[in-house]
Amino acid sequence: MATKAMNIKMDEAKLLDIKKVASVFHMSITDVIMDALDEYLHKMKRDPFYRLTANVEEASADESAEILEEISALTDDDLKISSKKTFHV
Repeated sequence: MATKAMNIKMDEAKLLDIKKVASVFHMSITDVIMDALDEYLHKMKRDPFYRLTANVEEASADESAEILEEISALTDDDLKISSKKTFHV
């Protein structure tokens, strides 16, 4: 896998905290950040919202059938929009 460099900004206290943790565990700052990101992304990818929207191609046949069964059972009242969230990236 190719590796690319990226700049990020964070407050100094958080950076010092990361450096301290990294030194205790004899890790690089990059390794600490990558481990934390891996854990966070794993958690987010298990979220039903993510799995139903952004990650549909990874749903198994059983998961897809279960989702379609649940959607088919919804009534018109169930399908009404009760709230709206907007995410700006």
